[in-house]
Amino acid sequence: MTVKLNRTAVQNAQRLIDNGKGVWDERDDWSEHQPSTRRENAFIKKHGFGEYGKWHLGLDDREPDDTKEHYKFPYGDFELVHRCGRLAAESRAGQYKHTAIEAAAVRLLGMLDKLAPAPAERRR
Repeated sequence: MTVKLNRTAVQNAQRLIDNGKGVWDERDDWSEHQPSTRRENAFIKKHGFGEYGKWHLGLDDREPDDTKEHYKFPYGDFELVHRCGRLAAESRAGQYKHTAIEAAAVRLLGMLDKLAPAPAERRR
């Protein structure tokens, strides 16, 4: 798989975090918080693949850019950056040796850490 870092997505995530659009959720919450296929399709229909790509830290050059398969390592739900999505992206990127993507995910976590609420206020 030829996957490279999506710098546009990193900038989008940084901007969202800077604007308070981050969710401090638990590591295992991603299975519940990630967008469903139906929501992905609706988002693409409304906004196009360019906007869809801004929510994925990786780009697979072997796949056409007008397919979902082109976009890898999602980190949010089209509204918020999720800590759990970012952790999942970091883990998978590390597993497949996509070091630039893994490093970007780590930087984003650092940004989210600065916004972390007190433990009693964290969203689950």
